[in-house]
Amino acid sequence: MRPELQQEAAALRARLRHVYWLGGGSGAGKSTIARRLAAQHGLRLYATDAAMAAHDGRTTRHDTPFLSEFKAMSMDERWVNRSPETMLETFHWYRGEGFALIIEDLLRLPDEPRAIAEGFRLLPRLVKPLLTTPHHAVAAADARVPPGRVRQPGLPVGDRPQDQRSGKGSAKPAGT
Repeated sequence: MRPELQQEAAALRARLRHVYWLGGGSGAGKSTIARRLAAQHGLRLYATDAAMAAHDGRTTRHDTPFLSEFKAMSMDERWVNRSPETMLETFHWYRGEGFALIIEDLLRLPDEPRAIAEGFRLLPRLVKPLLTTPHHAVAAADARVPPGRVRQPGLPVGDRPQDQRSGKGSAKPAGT
């Protein structure tokens, strides 16, 4: 990394030292955990999901080409007519589009009270360069999946064929 970029990164890390980061997959319990931590420790809560509509309004086709393409698709084009690999490769938030808007929002917050930022868009590869200490970030795992069990994509625990045979029920629908 060029020296001037290292200095910019160090300055950004210093300006975001008041932020704790909680990322993870959809349905992992990030919002619940973040709300509890914020209440217990007097932290300001910044939910990236709640900011998505505002972020969409602050982007251009040039800034977010994958988001623009996604918005132009029908629901079938988005979710039925593309392979999972293509969906992953072209999913705008996973590619980091709009992450700079999260940073802009967080930089506008005062240093006190400290903030906890939560959301699926807080990917480790994007957040890690911003950390002054590794203890300021956590990636949540899906709390509905017992240790040692693998979640099948699209099916919450309890809705998989093997769970139906064993009589286990799902306490919470997928994606909530």
